[in-house]
Amino acid sequence: MPELPDVEIFRRYFNATALHQPIENVDVEKADILKGVTVKGLRERLQGRRFHATRRHGKYLFAAFEEAFLMMHFGMTGFLRYFKKTAKEPPHTRFRIDFTNGYHLSYDCRRRLGRIRLVAAPEKWVKTKHLGPDALDSNLGLSGFKARLSDSGAAVKSALMDQTRIAGIGNIYADEILFQAGIDPRVKADQLAEHRLDAAYQAMQAVLSTAIQCRADPGRFPQSFIIPQRRPGGRCPHCGNDLEATKISGRKTYFCPRCQTGRT
Repeated sequence: MPELPDVEIFRRYFNATALHQPIENVDVEKADILKGVTVKGLRERLQGRRFHATRRHGKYLFAAFEEAFLMMHFGMTGFLRYFKKTAKEPPHTRFRIDFTNGYHLSYDCRRRLGRIRLVAAPEKWVKTKHLGPDALDSNLGLSGFKARLSDSGAAVKSALMDQTRIAGIGNIYADEILFQAGIDPRVKADQLAEHRLDAAYQAMQAVLSTAIQCRADPGRFPQSFIIPQRRPGGRCPHCGNDLEATKISGRKTYFCPRCQTGRT
């Protein structure tokens, strides 16, 4: 599922391809991908406009045009593709913007779990959805991170993935953050000592920033990352021990029982 690093990469891709291009037409394959707006309404709002900036909050991408923002959530399988020839259109295009220069921007979402809508202001929408601060927001800081995790009685992995606490972290990067911090994902968040929360915050910053630099491609990740080993038979990149798999909040979780101790 696209998490914060993926969506940040989508945002930068959008900036490099779709900004400042006059919009000629909008095509929606299935209206159920839209929320709060009809196909006709979306087309009328976007035709003749140009996107002039983008923003991201957690896993959500916002593209600003003259009077509102196009909001995109990518579900489990969504991504963006900019192309000219129709033969290069992704096979599961659900939403497509046609520009006057002959190019197109496709929102491809194979499992159709993503959503597109128009919002007046990202800040108001984030507040309405009760989202926590973005995980890479400089205003969050170490103290804010500790405050948002230390009062949770849930497993620390579940707390990290709780979008009302901190926005942007999903299953895969939660595993990586806790691995880099040496924390057992099953430990209750409110049982972690202060130095453990410090380590989790530093790991969160480093992991998400590194993933963005590596374009969220596991093949480019440092050898010290656990993500490329998140599979049956995977081994810890630190000690070589077999990784253990369990479920936390219904999500498959990989960790090293030797390097990620239960000590709080």
